[in-house]
Amino acid sequence: MGAIPPLPRPGRASLSAAPMGRALRGAARGAPLPLPPLLLLLALPRAPSDAAAPQSAPAGAAPLRCNVSLDSAPEHRWDAALRLFDPDFLRAAFFRILDLAVPEKVHAILRPIAEELAFSIHQEYAGEIRGLSNALGLNVGDGLLLNLAYEYSAFCTSIIAQDKNGNIYHGRNMDYAFGSILRKVTIEVDFLQNGKVKFKGTTFFGYVGLWTGQSPQKFTITADERDRGSWWENVIAGLVQRNSPVSWLIRTTLTKAEDFEAASFMLAETPIIADVYYIIGGTTSREGLVITRKRSGPEDIWPLDPSTGGWYLVETNYDHWTTPPPSDLRRYALLGGGWAQMPLFVEGTWL
Repeated sequence: MGAIPPLPRPGRASLSAAPMGRALRGAARGAPLPLPPLLLLLALPRAPSDAAAPQSAPAGAAPLRCNVSLDSAPEHRWDAALRLFDPDFLRAAFFRILDLAVPEKVHAILRPIAEELAFSIHQEYAGEIRGLSNALGLNVGDGLLLNLAYEYSAFCTSIIAQDKNGNIYHGRNMDYAFGSILRKVTIEVDFLQNGKVKFKGTTFFGYVGLWTGQSPQKFTITADERDRGSWWENVIAGLVQRNSPVSWLIRTTLTKAEDFEAASFMLAETPIIADVYYIIGGTTSREGLVITRKRSGPEDIWPLDPSTGGWYLVETNYDHWTTPPPSDLRRYALLGGGWAQMPLFVEGTWL
């Protein structure tokens, strides 16, 4: 197997140059299948220590679905969802994840800092974390650390593609070191406002941010980790500056943005606590972007451009203009095939 070729770097494209802001339809134009919910496929665990994970329901079951009302007080938004789980299992699972993700000496330093931050950062999300922590008898600093630790422990792949009829498809997977635990706490959430679904997300119970979300008939978002140093260093540096955690910005964007263009600007320009890749899809032709983020703003914006052969974008955990290490072959399968060979472009079939 030959080396994986780097993709050409197109340079930073202007968001306004893409064909955004078109009237958004209720479904992808002419799609033989409706725009599917985003997929969260938790792969096999990478860490051998994961074998000692606490046990609960069978791991192969479909994720539980629950509602979270944005009209409720933040401290009580997750109360109904909490009743779907065994509290003892949740406590054991959360402590196991903290043990895996946070070195003991670092934990001792970060915990009191996190306790203070839990009362001074984004009030809605911090309120949700406080409510969950209180309900489960967890230290609120540990509750915040748990949320932040999730953000920097994943190897992910996101794909966004356009078929020959202009329909947009967006899918993803997530590979976690503690996957055998997270399979059992994966949930599909409908976030409600005024009694109606405002947006949807796939997440893990206890984690208030989103790495996978959909604003129905408007846009979809996924995020992939961009490794830039120890996650706790990024967390402290970013939160001291009052920047948004990566996954909280996704949720805020799903709450506030009314279309693909507005969502793209929010994801590109809002200061965040660490580097990341944001992948966003719309509902009309060419509405797809991979945004390579620094804390302060975009480093690169990579658009779908079927007119020049760019009918799909594949983002793993490396800058798309570079060559991944030989040990990581996730890009190879798609880059090794051509336009005509892909089943997405065969009439009546599905990628």
